[in-house]
Amino acid sequence: MPNVPELFGSLVFNDATMKERLPKDTYKALKKTIQDGKPLDINIANVVAHAMKEWAIENGATHFTHWFQPMTGITAEKHDSFISPTPDGKVIMEFSGKELIKGEPDASSFPSGGIRATFEARGYTAWDPTSYAFIKEGSLCIPTAFCSYTGEVLDKKTPLLRSMECISQQAVRVLRTFGDTTTTRVLTTVGPEQEYFLVDKEVYKKRKDLIYCGRTLFGARPPKGQELDDHYFGSIKPRVAAYMKDLDEELWKLGIYAKTKHNEVAPAQHELAPIFDTTNIATDHNQLTMEVMKKVADKHGLVCLLHEKPFAGVNGSGKHNNWSISTNTGKNLLDPSKNPRENTQFLVFLAAVIKAVDEHQDLLRVSVASAGNDHRLGANEAPPAIISMFLGDELTAVLESVETGKDYKAQDVKMMDTNVDVLPNFVKDTTDRNRTSPFAFTGNKFEFRMLGSSENIACANIMLNTAVADVLEEFADVLEKADDVKSAAEELVKKTIKEHKRIIFNGNNYSDEWVAEAERRGLLNLRTLPDALPYYISDKNIKLFQKHNIYTPVEIKARYEIQLENYAKILNIEALTALDMAKKDIVPAVSEYIKELAKTASLVKSVDSEICTCAETELIKKLSSLLSSFTKKIDELDKAVVGAKEVDGVLETAVYYKDSVLASMQELRAVADEMEQNMSSKLWPYPSYGTMLFSV
Repeated sequence: MPNVPELFGSLVFNDATMKERLPKDTYKALKKTIQDGKPLDINIANVVAHAMKEWAIENGATHFTHWFQPMTGITAEKHDSFISPTPDGKVIMEFSGKELIKGEPDASSFPSGGIRATFEARGYTAWDPTSYAFIKEGSLCIPTAFCSYTGEVLDKKTPLLRSMECISQQAVRVLRTFGDTTTTRVLTTVGPEQEYFLVDKEVYKKRKDLIYCGRTLFGARPPKGQELDDHYFGSIKPRVAAYMKDLDEELWKLGIYAKTKHNEVAPAQHELAPIFDTTNIATDHNQLTMEVMKKVADKHGLVCLLHEKPFAGVNGSGKHNNWSISTNTGKNLLDPSKNPRENTQFLVFLAAVIKAVDEHQDLLRVSVASAGNDHRLGANEAPPAIISMFLGDELTAVLESVETGKDYKAQDVKMMDTNVDVLPNFVKDTTDRNRTSPFAFTGNKFEFRMLGSSENIACANIMLNTAVADVLEEFADVLEKADDVKSAAEELVKKTIKEHKRIIFNGNNYSDEWVAEAERRGLLNLRTLPDALPYYISDKNIKLFQKHNIYTPVEIKARYEIQLENYAKILNIEALTALDMAKKDIVPAVSEYIKELAKTASLVKSVDSEICTCAETELIKKLSSLLSSFTKKIDELDKAVVGAKEVDGVLETAVYYKDSVLASMQELRAVADEMEQNMSSKLWPYPSYGTMLFSV
């Protein structure tokens, strides 16, 4: 058994390591940078770099890399060794403050949305000292931001840090009006729950669609799926348990607070949840977590699937973003306290979130838009594509009291009585949880449930931080001028609830009635990425990002184009994969089976012409008809893919892929899945859904 306290953070240049290895003055200066955002002097950086290098070498590292998050959705790294030549033909190990602070990768091959021409290669990475360096596979990894030679942001880290700084400034202003003189910084915190599937590696290798696309493009439903709910929270299978044990240990070494693990609803689906951390560190850790999950799976003869919908007909995978706001003095600003009606400061921050979510529901929807997530949202396993908020009975009653001026009677503490003598009674929560809500209040935080499992959480938190910061700025402007802050705050909350209560819904978000009710309320229902993305570049949103220095108009437009281009490219890859599987594997397999049936029928008839061969004949007719339909669907998909070349414009191309290519793929699949159900399993060219979902 590992000694977890000793293991935890053993590969991280964390606060304890810095305190031990850095001179006191250097340590204090670096902490000032980390806690207060103060600039770091190059002389300090040199001392830190030397200590970091010595520590890394002691832990087996030979290289260093600036580890960053370009707009690919995954991380990037370029490794340089510590070696430096000496006059006698040998080497010494060196690492300077300049190398720590700044790197120079090639920026030309990363997505830029037209910001950079292909021949303009230079880019820069800049050290983010608020996120600890760590060792991974023999390299010292230094978390960094990434920008172009001309200064445009090319990554997800920089705007996230900007949004965190922005919400901190405005939240501190609000706190000052309530007499808080000790808080100097406000931090958003996140705990991202991560869902994933595990399949056997040998089975995975036989599925082209999983290899190229991360999801199955064909596959008939198995006799048993998730309908018995017997997998959820069930006993973890030995092979999966061994994987989870190793995964925890690898994550703990990297200082990642892996806390909870369990089986999810679908067969072969599982979840890992960490303890919350500041948003930028939580983002870094989640990117690392996804990478480590895949590598550890490979060692166990497994493959970790992070696609939002790898298997049709069973639950897909999400990533619940548990978001809150805390002061650097340790106070959670979304904690209602025992009497939320009298906690005016809490009500102000709650109202700010409500207004932000209502006014910027379009941006929150954009932040979770992806080709994979389009298959998941609204599928009765995830929230619908409509943004709404769940507050629960208690907070809803509190806000009604503020709005109407009626007295609010605090709920009495209730005990949960199990009526079993040997079981303890315990305090009952004041409100239930709503798992169907996209944005649910869960005690002292909001759970944004719409994120897809493969997504970088930076995007959602940039939008959320910026939207809330914008409202807090507005609130601070009002409260700073007020003679009576409590009265002004009460009036502010009252006005906000009246104007934005349409976004609050505590019922069943899966119901058809809610879709109709949401439309009546004027809420957006943006079902797919091409439906949502145009809102990204609306005048309202461009002004929002410009105002708070999160993005320039050029950077917003670039992100808009990258997401649309990526959507079209993903669907194009899926279509080409489906065509490859259909032409090279499925058609020959079905033809071979028809041939075998014909031989059997002929053989039986030659032995005894009186014996009826109706079964074989009928099956031949059925499969021949399906195969004929299948080949026509292949031609239609071929034409749809070719037709995409004639479409101009990134949005128009994305819409075309959604309406024409994806629709043709779905029609092709429907025929293939019916043929699979009528085929010999020995001749069907791919492992079945049953094999994939139940073989681990």
